[in-house]
Amino acid sequence: MRHIYNLFLYLILPFLPLGLLWKSRKNAAYRKRIAERFAYFDFPALESSIWIHAVSVGESIAAVPLIQDLIRDYPKTTIVVTTMTPTGAERIQKIFDGQVLQLYVPYDYPFAVKQLLRHINPKILILMETELWPNILYYSAQRSIPIILVNARLSDKSFANYKKISFFMQSILSCITSVAAQSKLDAERFLALGLDSKKIAITGNLKFDIKVSDDIFVQAKQLRLAWGKDRPIWIAASTHKAEEEKVLQAAKIVREVLPESILVLVPRHPPRFNEVFDLCREQGFEVIRYSEHQKCLTTTNVILGDVMGQLLLFYAASDIAFVGGSLVPWGGHNLLEPAALAKPIISGQNLNAFLEISQFLTDADALIKVDDAASLAQKLIQLFKDKTLQEKLGCAALDVVEKHRGVTKKILTSIKKLICV
Repeated sequence: MRHIYNLFLYLILPFLPLGLLWKSRKNAAYRKRIAERFAYFDFPALESSIWIHAVSVGESIAAVPLIQDLIRDYPKTTIVVTTMTPTGAERIQKIFDGQVLQLYVPYDYPFAVKQLLRHINPKILILMETELWPNILYYSAQRSIPIILVNARLSDKSFANYKKISFFMQSILSCITSVAAQSKLDAERFLALGLDSKKIAITGNLKFDIKVSDDIFVQAKQLRLAWGKDRPIWIAASTHKAEEEKVLQAAKIVREVLPESILVLVPRHPPRFNEVFDLCREQGFEVIRYSEHQKCLTTTNVILGDVMGQLLLFYAASDIAFVGGSLVPWGGHNLLEPAALAKPIISGQNLNAFLEISQFLTDADALIKVDDAASLAQKLIQLFKDKTLQEKLGCAALDVVEKHRGVTKKILTSIKKLICV
């Protein structure tokens, strides 16, 4: 089966650079460092490394505490962090500022994978969540490199798709040394696909180990003063196409009751920043762009968060958080960032990507779910008028985060055992 997979890869090889150029229409970063995607590097081969692969922004953020601990515990070993998207690459580069070697992961061709492994010589391969690339796994195992899948999860869709090729998945999973699953359900799904039960442990979700620096609170206080210390401010974070319209509709209803209110709108994907800015203006909002350092006036009612890497700051400077990807069939986004800042959290009903986390928050009465723009506006108005309820919900959310911390330590223990093998 792997041979058929490789044949397909070689058939599409000529089109991959064209695909990158096509994507670069909206994000110029896709035109850069293309050679890395075929395992051609401009640095000398490493003696050894610890290789972590985090495909994009979400996985990169989740991996941060683990990477920080690996830097601390293995100061003489190069930490290589690969991503697939420019946004993930930018986040890693910004957070670690040269402490790690950030690369684009090569496409899963045998020649590229083997060249990468020769060049970085990993002691261990740490894969985030569900990065199951057949050749990366096969050739790493061939070199006796321990492979651990951490924060492992299988969504309904992924599980259904993998079940169709379960005979192939069993051979892929046999290459993995250890799996640290987010939940019991995830563990059961990996076992159903043929993973050896001796290889799996349920460690929890790394996202609970989120760290908020003191600088965030200092900067948030300054930002809040600039936006309006006493103005009601709410954030709609990681929103998607067709979701912004609902959010703006809710903002209009809120403004009828609270005319001084401000919406901080942060689209999930940077290529859509201009599109969402134009949408705000078309809807009649007085909108400013955060990236242009425009002054927030008394007439300003929307601030477009058109930058990367500042979401925690925006959450901290807001009173109430709506987490997007949940009023559209996407599956939601990370609810733990506002929770770690003790913010009251609102989301839509579509939370398939965060079922366990959303259930923890729901059980603790720390998450409000809404169906549409009208119910979103209603809950916002209720919370803005009831500071006691705001504080109660925020504290309950923070308690959930604190209760489930410690996942990084468990995973780090497993990694150290594998490195020593």
